[in-house]
Amino acid sequence: WQKMSKSLGNVVAPRELVETYGLEQTRYFLLREVPFGNDGDFSRRAMVHRINGDLANDYGNLVQRVLSMIQKNCGAAVPEPGPFTESDQRLLGAAQALLETCRREIEVQAFHRMLEAIWAVIGDANRYVDEQAPWALRKTDPARMNTVLYVLAETIRHLALLTQPVMPQASARILDLLGVPADARSFAALRPGHALKPGTPLPPPQGVFPRHVEAEGTS
Repeated sequence: WQKMSKSLGNVVAPRELVETYGLEQTRYFLLREVPFGNDGDFSRRAMVHRINGDLANDYGNLVQRVLSMIQKNCGAAVPEPGPFTESDQRLLGAAQALLETCRREIEVQAFHRMLEAIWAVIGDANRYVDEQAPWALRKTDPARMNTVLYVLAETIRHLALLTQPVMPQASARILDLLGVPADARSFAALRPGHALKPGTPLPPPQGVFPRHVEAEGTS
């Protein structure tokens, strides 16, 4: 461990980080890892862990596998949900509660806590996918599969809207993949009455967060 300073000559130029890791990846890392206005730890290893763990594996993989299942099994359109179970309502409730949490943390410039709250719901959504196993429901209960995939798509809509201040380009791509129109992307669209409309056609899903592979000899 060593403190960064100009005199030690170990300062990392932001431009270099952006060129190596990407603008939105760099912004996410700094806001998540370093409490605003305070000192924080930095290492390339930690940055790659955030990019590949938080962005590619947790968030990106959630989006990719949910939208791929919708593409293959729901006629490439937002599925029609049935009655919501307690598990469905728990996940949707967690997503719907995020706006108030994020506003509270932003008011005190606690951007790292805002992102922690968003990623907690991403974790909830990934666990929900594993528990509900929509790939198995496809054979045993297609109507239930539709509900599960709708709940996940609506959760992802909330996540994409709320991550816009930190990663506007990636969030816009996710909202494009969800068929969310340009005039429905403000935080006002997080209020009741703006949920995804069943039957909305969706484009083929594409990866949003590529994994980063470090060159030999870097750490």
